[in-house]
Amino acid sequence: MSTENEVAIKVIVELQAKPGKRAELKSLVERIVAEHGPGQHGFLGSTRYEVLDNPDILVEIADWESAKARAAHMQEAMASGVYAPLRELLAAPFRATVIRQLP
Repeated sequence: MSTENEVAIKVIVELQAKPGKRAELKSLVERIVAEHGPGQHGFLGSTRYEVLDNPDILVEIADWESAKARAAHMQEAMASGVYAPLRELLAAPFRATVIRQLP
């Protein structure tokens, strides 16, 4: 029987760019994903979206094999500073919502 941490998850990340910086933020996020995503244990891919009524918000939906795999990645990424360059382009801290399909 699988546990909660072994079930596939999605992570919805909302990033509030500084005014007029969404395109730059999108490029930076895409570069980070390209450099650090492939081969990352448990990472299945991600897609970025625009918010139609707010030109400064970028939403990324990422697929992970499990919450455990994502947690391990986040711990490593924070320790190594992978996401540090995003701070310059963000108007507010990012918001991440981790979800899984109901049984």
